[in-house]
Amino acid sequence: QPTRDQLVAWHDVLAGEGLLVPHWPETWGGRGWNVQQQMVFDEEMALGDAPELNAVTFDMIGPLLIRHADPAQQQRFLPAIASGHQWWCQGYSEPNAGSDLARLATRAERDGDDYVVNGSKIWTSYAQYADWMFTLVRTDREAKPQSGISFLLIDMTSPGITVRPIVGIHGWTVFNEVFLDNVRVPVAQRVGEENQGWTLAKSLLEFERLKLARIGENKRRMARAREAGLTRSHLGRRVADEPWFRERFAALEARLIALEANAARFVARQA
Repeated sequence: QPTRDQLVAWHDVLAGEGLLVPHWPETWGGRGWNVQQQMVFDEEMALGDAPELNAVTFDMIGPLLIRHADPAQQQRFLPAIASGHQWWCQGYSEPNAGSDLARLATRAERDGDDYVVNGSKIWTSYAQYADWMFTLVRTDREAKPQSGISFLLIDMTSPGITVRPIVGIHGWTVFNEVFLDNVRVPVAQRVGEENQGWTLAKSLLEFERLKLARIGENKRRMARAREAGLTRSHLGRRVADEPWFRERFAALEARLIALEANAARFVARQA
């Protein structure tokens, strides 16, 4: 598992070539690439087995702030994100609010110029590395579930935050639990209007849909599987000559072709 320092060093290489956030507007350090250009770049990076970038930071919160944040928030956060030295995590899922996210119970109560946040998040990717977390909190318990949610930006060094790693079977920590106990968050770190967080959360979906396809990464894995089949033996025969391998490989390859076609249709609609 790469360390944060190793990944930041990779960010520095990309940033030096103007390739860390090429899909951002030039105003904020990007190249103004369209979706098609970004898709090709991401695929080539994955095929080259380059370290994976933190999509939450560069492809989700960055574009959201470009579109929805106020000027002060943009000036505060976007240059730091574009440098590759500020990392973010997404605080959405909770123990009792996963696929039904609108059931989230983490609450934020107004106290002067701050919100006081209490609750917990789970399955928070790379929270152990993150400097900041964007999160959904309940600011109106009387409103309908989707109507009482706000979108906050929280400094992960704030008093009252505890990160508990969830170690996977591979021994790596990707996911974490995040506990928030009386965490004070300035109102100035709310994006959009109070109780309008659900609308912002939905807007994030368009930023992450293409990333979820992972076309280049899946092509690389298929190539490795093909190589393994050609170089390994099973009961005296090449694995690639076994009917069970050929059948499974063909089925996976067909699914990947369909996935790539679906991603291409999505990209075409964005043109």
